[in-house]
This record gives sequence, structure tokens and C-alpha cells, in this order.
Amino acid sequence: MKKEKRPIGKILMILTLAFFYLPILFMMVFSFNSSKSLTHFSGFSTIWYERMFENRSMMESLQTTIVIALIATAVSTLIGTISAIGLSKSKKIVRKVMMQLNDFPIMNPEIVTAIGLMLLFITLRIERGFMTMLLAHIAFCTPYVILSIMPKIRSLDPNLADAAMDLGATPWQALTKVLVPQIMPGIVSGALIAFTMSFDDFIISYFVTGGGVKNLSIMVYTMSKRVNPSINAISTLVVVLITVVLLIINLVPMFRKNKPGKSKKGWIVLGIAAALGLGAFALNSSKSEGKYAGQTLYVYNWGEYTGENLIPMFEEQTGAKVVMDQFDSNEQMYIKVANGEVYDILVPSDYMIERLMQEDMLQKLDQDQLNCLDLLSDGVKGLSYDPKNEYSVPYFWGTVGIVYDKNKVSEEDLEKEGFNIFLDQKYKGDIYLYDSERDSFMMALKALGYSMNTSDEKELNEAYEWLLECVNTMEPEIVTDEIIDNMAQGRKALGLVYSGDAAYIMSENEDMGFYLPESGTNLWSDAMVIPKNAKNVELAHAFINFVSEYEGAMDNSSFVGYTSPNEEVMLEMSQEGGEYEGINAYLPRTGYEKDEVFRYDEDTRKIIANLFAKVKVAASNAS
Repeated sequence: MKKEKRPIGKILMILTLAFFYLPILFMMVFSFNSSKSLTHFSGFSTIWYERMFENRSMMESLQTTIVIALIATAVSTLIGTISAIGLSKSKKIVRKVMMQLNDFPIMNPEIVTAIGLMLLFITLRIERGFMTMLLAHIAFCTPYVILSIMPKIRSLDPNLADAAMDLGATPWQALTKVLVPQIMPGIVSGALIAFTMSFDDFIISYFVTGGGVKNLSIMVYTMSKRVNPSINAISTLVVVLITVVLLIINLVPMFRKNKPGKSKKGWIVLGIAAALGLGAFALNSSKSEGKYAGQTLYVYNWGEYTGENLIPMFEEQTGAKVVMDQFDSNEQMYIKVANGEVYDILVPSDYMIERLMQEDMLQKLDQDQLNCLDLLSDGVKGLSYDPKNEYSVPYFWGTVGIVYDKNKVSEEDLEKEGFNIFLDQKYKGDIYLYDSERDSFMMALKALGYSMNTSDEKELNEAYEWLLECVNTMEPEIVTDEIIDNMAQGRKALGLVYSGDAAYIMSENEDMGFYLPESGTNLWSDAMVIPKNAKNVELAHAFINFVSEYEGAMDNSSFVGYTSPNEEVMLEMSQEGGEYEGINAYLPRTGYEKDEVFRYDEDTRKIIANLFAKVKVAASNAS
């Protein structure tokens, strides 16, 4: 019987190891992919490592991660060791109560701890940034250190320190030369756990940071919103670094056995930590020169929505420093701004700009300081949410349409059915819906012949029934930005997508097409605005000009792939020899009377949000 069980045990062990390590291996392989695809290997290349090292924001986030992890580990280990020794000498009832209090942060959900720390810093009016993140990391790492050291202390003879002092040792010597060496394995274990917890943390860091300070977890989170294989490159680098550290730590005892007294584990670990710290600080910083030298511009923008050279070029030209925070929804941005967070530039979408204007949270732009409006395409100027461009200057623009596989979908079907093609049983199980309440209801309303800005509850309910029919009968896959890579690989017949993403998909796969239904669609625009509480208004105008001029607009559009509002850049990118030559998705449809810009209506938004939540429940039940 025993012999029969062994192969099963080995198989389970192999499967378990494969479950943990194959995704890491997959990530490392695709870090050397020559294309942007995260699922299709096109050829070997180190381009994403080059991009990673050239990306200052990524390198700064890695530096912040390492520095905070090292300092938090050192401080929490010191506090935890002293606390554990002190508790061991306390009364039983005190020790019991304190250990229960120590266990509470460990058992408490991270999100609760994160919100609590955030509210504490807000209440005390402590400006969030590097220091608040460091304090938070020390706070949540210390209980783990105490928990690691306490079992080792319990195993010691309680009279050990007294015996040492009876033999002539001072209290300090009894602590450092007797107690600490005996509990060193617990201290090292606690330090390693603290370092791992700090290095890996996302949730608490995300809530307590500010001022553009990001650790690696936050950086990867914002980058993951769009296709960027540099995520694989920097993750691989971290895996290699951690593997090297673990190998050295585990090999040290072997050398100590062979050469007793010649090697000190503590010194080796300290040396590694110092090397990592020095490496993190090795990033060069140059002195700034220019009209705005010494000034800082605070920008709040979408994740992965800025050209890779845009910020360095602006800083070099002006001498200013740009601190960019990133959001992943207009609503997230609104909450921060409504709570008094100070930024000089925001990049919200059309309907959110209208809301900010209605609530008097934006200031009018100084037209005398702007020299960029004449450079912009007429199609993106004077849109309904800001007819005179008094408050906003476009950043990117486009439409929402249908990306389709030419080998599976006929143009005749698209022209005949428009958005109703998402109800055509011919394509059952072969479609993507976009996980966006606004865009999904836009599609349904346009398919029914209604305005996407309707507030009529009867029409909204009809759109809801249309979406229910789709999810109940068509077996759609509801996705977000993963549609980009999936459609580039031709995994479905068609999907709802933003025109900028469709342009990238078509550039990667010539079998893909883009269609805008005759029933009309959403003509969207993300634009730069200046909040009422902005502190550096003149520099904000300089940034708006720079982003809108040829050099900045070209870097933005060529990197992100969305349509530039700059007329010259837009034409150059789409004409012969341009990056998107022959790709109709790059040039938005303009002047079509059935295309609309989203308007802000809070009551309608709530209705749509509730109805779309029911659609997603129905979709999950159907699957």
C-alpha cells in the first residue's frame, strides 16, 4: 500500500510546484518577447529590458520599494526584538493582552488597516508621501517580527540573563552577548518576513501614499491597465534579485561549517542589504535648469497614458519636476479631488469635466498663456461639454466601435446589423463585451435607435433588456483591456473597443478591421484641466502647451496609440509612411450627426450603474 501511494504523492507535489512556478516561468519567457503581446511569443528580444531601464518612473518605483523595505525591516526588527524581550519579562496578564493586541493587525483585513492609516494621516494633516508609506510599513511589519521572536524567547531559560549578570556581565552585555545570540534565528526570520511583507505590499501602500511616491506594486498595478511587457521585465528582475539573495543566505551556513569563524551570517545579510540600497540610490539625478527650475508640477492622469519621453523632455525644457499620480477611473479621480487633494493638472473624460465645471471645481484657462489651440484638429475643439474650450484642452480623443476578424465577420453583416450584430446567433460564444456601464449602455441604446444621453427610464429599461438578451443568449466574455491582446491574436470574432485600442490591434494583425455603426456612437475626449485649488497655474499652462505641441503630442500618440488632438501629428501618423497608415481606427469619425459626446447626469448614471450590475450578475449566472 505504501509503495502505491508514493507515486501519487510525487505527482501531487509536482503539480503543486508547477502551479506555483509555471506562471513565473511564463512571465520570464515573455519578458524577452519581441512584440507587445503577452500571450504570443514572436521572437527573442531585450527591448523591454531596455525600455524598463529607460523608464525613470519604473526605476524610481523600484528604488522606493527597496529603500522603504530596507528601512522598514531594520526599524521593525529593532522595535520587535526589544518589544518581544520586554514582553517576556512582563506579568503574564500583561503579556497575554499585548500578544492578543499584536495578533490583531495580522488577522485584520489589509484594506481595513489601509483605510484606518489613511484616515489617521488625514486627521493629523500629515502630507502623504514617502514618510507616511514608511511609517505604515513599519507599523504593519512589527507584529510579524514579534510573532517570529516570541517562540524562541519562550524556549530560553528565564534565568539566563540573571545568570549572566551574576557572572559579571552588565545588563547591556547580558542582552547583546547572551539573549540576542540565543534568539538570533527568530530575529533573522522576523526580518526576512518583514522585508518580504514590505517589498510585496500594495493595498496599504496604495492608500497611504501621495505626492507621486509609488512602490513597485503600485507601479505594476497602474501599468497592468494597458499592454506593457515591461511589467514582465521588471518582475523578472525582481525574481532574479530575490533568488540570488536567498541562495546566498542559504549557502552561508555551508561555508561556516567548512570555515568556522571566518564567515558571519549577519554581516553577509547586512552586506547584501547595503548593496541593494546602494544600487537603488545609484540612479543619477541631474541639477535642473530653466525658467521653472525648482518648481514642481502635480499631475493626475490615467495609468499608462503618457509618452515614455514626455515627462523627461518637459523637465529638461522647463527645469521643473513633474510628479504624476495615476487613476484608473474618472470616479476615483473625482473622489480624490473632491476631498481636497491638490493637483495642478487633471486629465478627466468629457462627462467628468462637465461635472467638475458644474460643481465649480475647475478654473478657466488663461487664453493669453495658451498658444496651442490653433494646433488642434477642429473635430476635437468646441465639444458640447466645453463649447469654447474655456476650461479644457484635449489630450486624446476617439470613438467606440466594433473590432472584428475579417475572416469570420462580413462587412455586409456589420452594415446591416450595426451594434445588433452582438445579438446575431451566428457569432454566439465568439464575442467580447467591454466591462463599462457607459459604453455597454451606449451600444444598447444606439442599437435601439435612442440617444446615448437619454434619461427616459423606459428607454433605459429597453437597453437593459437588450443587454440581458445578449448575455443570456450569446455567451459573451465581458473583459476590459485584455481585449487588446486577445483580439490582436484573433481569439474572438468581434468585440466592443475604443478606437485607439482598435488601431493597435489592427497594426498587430492585418486580419482585423474596425467598424463604426451608422446608428452612431460615442465621440469621447479626455482633456487637460486646471483645478480651482491648483498651486502652480503658470507651470500648468506651460505643460498644456508642451503636451499639445508637435514634439510632446507625437511622443504621446506614438507610445500610447490613441489619436492625438494635434492636427499635424494626427495626419502624419495616419498618412503614408506613418505608424497607422491605412488604419481607419486611428482617425475618428467627425461631423456625423448621430455621434454624441457623453453628458453628465447623476440620476441617470445611478440608474445605469444599478442596471449594469444586474446585467453582470446575469452574465455570471449564464456562464
